[in-house]
Amino acid sequence: MLKLEDIKKDAQVRGIQAEEIVRVVQVEPIGDAAITVYYKDSQGNLGEQMLFRSDEARLELATIGRPWAFDAPGAEFKLGLEAYRISQAALFDPMMAVHTSNVEPLPHQISAVYEAMLPKQPLRFVLADDPGSGKTIMAGLLIRELIMRGDAKRILIVSPGSLTEQWQDELLEKFGVTFDIFSREKQEQCASGNYFDEADQLICRLDQLSRNEEFQEKLKNTEWDIIIVDEAHKLSASYFGSKINKTKRFQLGEMLGSITRHFLLMTATPHNGKEEDFQTWLSLLDGDRFYGKFREGAHKVDVSDMMRRMVKEELLKFDGTPLFPERRAYTANYELSPMEASLYEQVTTYVREEMNRADNLDSKKKNNVGFALTMLQRRLASSPEAIYQSLKRRRKRLEDRLEETKLMARGQAVKKDSVAETLGEYNLKKQIDLPDNFDEIDEDLSAEEYEILSEQVVDQASASETIPELEAEILILKDLEDQALKVVQSGNDKKWEELSYLLQDKPEMLTTSGARRKLIIFTEHKDTLNYLAKRVSDLLGNENAVRTIYGGTNRDERRKVQEEFRNDPEVIILIATDAAGEGVNLQNANLMVNYDLPWNPNRLEQRFGRIHRIGQTEVCHLWNIVASETREGEVFKKLFDKIEIEKEALGGKVFDVLGEAFDNVSLKDLLVDAIRYGEAPETRAKMNEVIDSALDAEHLKEILRRNALVEQHMGLEELYAVKAEMEKAEARKLQPYFIRAFFTETFQTLGGEMRNREPGRFEIRHVPAAIRERDRIIGETRTPVLRKYERICFEKNHVRQQGKPMADMIHPMHPLMHAVTDLILEAHRPKLKQGAVLVDPNDDGLDPKVLFMVNHTVREGDNSANIASRRLQFIEIDEKGNAINAGWAPHLDLQPIDDYDHKIVGDILNANWLNNSLEELALKYASHKLVPEHYSEVKERRERQANKTLAAVNERLVKEINYWSDRYIKLQDDVNAGKQPRMQPEMARRRVDELTARLEQRKAELGALKNVVSSTPVVMGEHWSSLKAC
Repeated sequence: MLKLEDIKKDAQVRGIQAEEIVRVVQVEPIGDAAITVYYKDSQGNLGEQMLFRSDEARLELATIGRPWAFDAPGAEFKLGLEAYRISQAALFDPMMAVHTSNVEPLPHQISAVYEAMLPKQPLRFVLADDPGSGKTIMAGLLIRELIMRGDAKRILIVSPGSLTEQWQDELLEKFGVTFDIFSREKQEQCASGNYFDEADQLICRLDQLSRNEEFQEKLKNTEWDIIIVDEAHKLSASYFGSKINKTKRFQLGEMLGSITRHFLLMTATPHNGKEEDFQTWLSLLDGDRFYGKFREGAHKVDVSDMMRRMVKEELLKFDGTPLFPERRAYTANYELSPMEASLYEQVTTYVREEMNRADNLDSKKKNNVGFALTMLQRRLASSPEAIYQSLKRRRKRLEDRLEETKLMARGQAVKKDSVAETLGEYNLKKQIDLPDNFDEIDEDLSAEEYEILSEQVVDQASASETIPELEAEILILKDLEDQALKVVQSGNDKKWEELSYLLQDKPEMLTTSGARRKLIIFTEHKDTLNYLAKRVSDLLGNENAVRTIYGGTNRDERRKVQEEFRNDPEVIILIATDAAGEGVNLQNANLMVNYDLPWNPNRLEQRFGRIHRIGQTEVCHLWNIVASETREGEVFKKLFDKIEIEKEALGGKVFDVLGEAFDNVSLKDLLVDAIRYGEAPETRAKMNEVIDSALDAEHLKEILRRNALVEQHMGLEELYAVKAEMEKAEARKLQPYFIRAFFTETFQTLGGEMRNREPGRFEIRHVPAAIRERDRIIGETRTPVLRKYERICFEKNHVRQQGKPMADMIHPMHPLMHAVTDLILEAHRPKLKQGAVLVDPNDDGLDPKVLFMVNHTVREGDNSANIASRRLQFIEIDEKGNAINAGWAPHLDLQPIDDYDHKIVGDILNANWLNNSLEELALKYASHKLVPEHYSEVKERRERQANKTLAAVNERLVKEINYWSDRYIKLQDDVNAGKQPRMQPEMARRRVDELTARLEQRKAELGALKNVVSSTPVVMGEHWSSLKAC
């Protein structure tokens, strides 16, 4: 029992907060029968409680003499301490995401995450490294690190539809983080009515959000810790005069930036060549810093603090050698046979005439018909089999449609020869909603959706608006179908013969020992894919040598095919459609053939990027197969000839900017014009002019200079600095040996059993119910603890093993380790308060020392809930009261003592100096040495960030204020002179007032960013220490 009058400042009291001992900070009497007590708990958290006379019975003073008995069993004490250290692993390991992920990051990725992005609080950033540099890896490391540091729980990724599954797969396989993919079905089925509120880790399709106001409204009412937008250059806006035209995607970007703390934009093409568009795009990250329309000479910007870009050719490995090998491209020309040439002319004529008829349709139907006809033309160029099957399906679908239309016409009593309205109704029912930008259609849809769309549109979209027109079109299709069948049956396929020649006669196809190298063949159509699979298998005499991937291949089968192509020496050739090729990373091959050429130039680089990416060690070779006598083939031949010329001056960089080179006239439009008007001299002249202009050396160099706006270079000095930081982090991290030893012991203690399998790999056939139940209770991870694990390991080099199941890597944040650690901490936390005697077997001296673990936190001044930085450090105190920093894990080498040794050190335990205020000494040392260093480091970093941002914001807004002030004076002068200006002076004055208010508000916000406060350091685990003696 403790009387209220005996509760004084600094008293250690048990009973205020359950059985925990708290330290009284202040006492305020309230009359004679009550007091208000302000206290700190063992974690350093402040609390306040009113106590009455009736509470005296449950209160007691907890500190009489020294607070530690040093009588906890040493082994159990160490186990509890190690459990605590593992639970706080991110505070010891500055690169924990690297050490616990299934990736081996490269220097530029380490510098991007740990130097450019993580220190920024909050993060508003553009990651603009070249394609193939591993931006997804960098984003995954950032996500993983923010999760482990407790800075991110709700995470949203927005990407083009074709990349959503790749994001989901990579985050799970490489970082063990589970994300859901948003869908309309999930939204309709969710209990709360807002799936964005229910899912903490979510991937959304860019245009599914940008085109759906209902989804946007629900998303707008949520908050996120970090939002990442992939291919963020699609969030575009542009000025027309003084008016800004914001696309739906840009408006979505503005909304996303308003509902998140951290905002990361990822793109390899941040600058489209127009500075005003670039600065408008950057306003998504900072609307004040990039306010208003860019004015030449007035708005110069330095964006190096919010954007980072590195180009492929300058990326290095840790040994200082170039990361990417050379890449070479060749054009393989072939001539059509007479039968093929005749079929080509007939189908092209049909396509051209139907396009001319489609010009008279409404815009949406015209888009559908135009897409269908260009796809038909591309299938004509692909293979005889593809055009035959396409014509056959189209003829059958139009015949079905004709019959249905006749029935509808009779039912509605419409004249047989005038049924445009009836046919139009049918079209509207079957209409397919195409993306706004034709060139991006295969990027905006998933692989499967794109191929389904292609089939549907090619088969049904028609310019025919009456029954006679439809009947006439079907007759033409029957004739074309017959011609195509004759070409197929002849077996005379010149394009296949060219591929056969490449496979058999090119020396690059073989290794020095004569074995076949692995090769990827890209086609655009499933019919051609199946056709090539049969012919290539027959040519090689081994049907097991070929694998295929297309849009309809499910994810599990796709993974299986990729693994076989990577690891099975018998599997030599992979044939893939263009849509399925997105996200397939196969750098174990260095040869590629474009059997069909994409009409979007970005695709050329993206396809090449499937093999020319991180991990590739060989020179990469690409062959583009072209029929130069065809109209589209002539365009491609001219394009590749020009690339070959410019390659001499620019090297491989020409492929990096190919998509941007056609920023004024699209390659697709050029190809369509060639098909429709190719015989006209002016069309050919335009083609030559456009290609020459797009691939002009100076134009390409200007794009490279533009892209280098914030380009960063990693020389050997920077490389070695990154390497040194990696080595420091490696030394500080929780080594796999300690993780394995801790997990093995504790898992068995809790009733589990691990069985040895392959070297470094284990099987868990049953996870005890207590562990699974603990996982359900704490619920901090999205991936639940399983009932069994086919394989686990503790080092990333054991995760994959050919022919064996993939292993879960056990690390501090794995759900199984998380649950085990929590159970051990619960069981042994009281022992940390008792203290224990541990012995250093390598120390022959008799001098005892006490170890304290101290926690120190720096918080944001305007929001104490937000932690800017946190550290756990060890302090060692000897019997003379001298304190030193003991390093990151000084307890690891200490061993428990047995009962005999405990009697020997009995005299030491009774020494007077152990009864002194050792905790006070530890906190004094921390406050004088460790805390100021930590606080200064955080404060200086945030001040640098805030000051640079403030300078840029101030410069921009002050110039805008001056501009509108001048406008106001001139407009007022015009009014005074009796003129009627287009803008009233009052509007300009209001703009000045608005900008002035924005500037003051932003100054206040950035001032708050610089304001950080240091919490008082706290000895963790209430009062615990360990004695070093021999």
